[in-house]
Amino acid sequence: MAESEIEVRKLGAEDAQSFWQLRLAGLEQEPRAFTESVEEHRKMAVDEVARRLKGTVAHGNFVMGAFTKNEDRLVGMAGFFQRPGPKIRHRGLIWGVYVQSEWRKQGVGRLLLAEVLRLARTIPDLEQIHLAVATDQSAARRLYASLGFETYGRDVHALKLGDSYVDEELMLLQLKG
Repeated sequence: MAESEIEVRKLGAEDAQSFWQLRLAGLEQEPRAFTESVEEHRKMAVDEVARRLKGTVAHGNFVMGAFTKNEDRLVGMAGFFQRPGPKIRHRGLIWGVYVQSEWRKQGVGRLLLAEVLRLARTIPDLEQIHLAVATDQSAARRLYASLGFETYGRDVHALKLGDSYVDEELMLLQLKG
């Protein structure tokens, strides 16, 4: 099982190049799963990625990475962002979940998300966590549901790729309230 071969930890500035490359791979291989385009990502300098990866759990902004223990290679990621304003800081958002295809169906996504949720639960004032997932991403939808997320809506034509559209399922995990 992959779980014994994987280490999950918070990404830092030193992981910027690995994150940038894995994010690019995700955008290229799964364009229907991400809001950002390949072109937008390529414009972002690794230095800017490093600055963004300095976020902390205490400030409600962090990215977790799944690394192979034997090669210390980044093979998966999941981000978390807490809304900052006083009227909306009770909400958080999971974003950018991606696992390389050869590591899928081995529990890596579950490990990543379990750690994101564990850390998110330590954030004061956080009451709910949202995410959006393409309706055709059935494995991801099942994973989120198994972690307690419930569908509360659908964003029709959420993304446009050329002449086609992607609908997204809006999901929510209530922590309290």
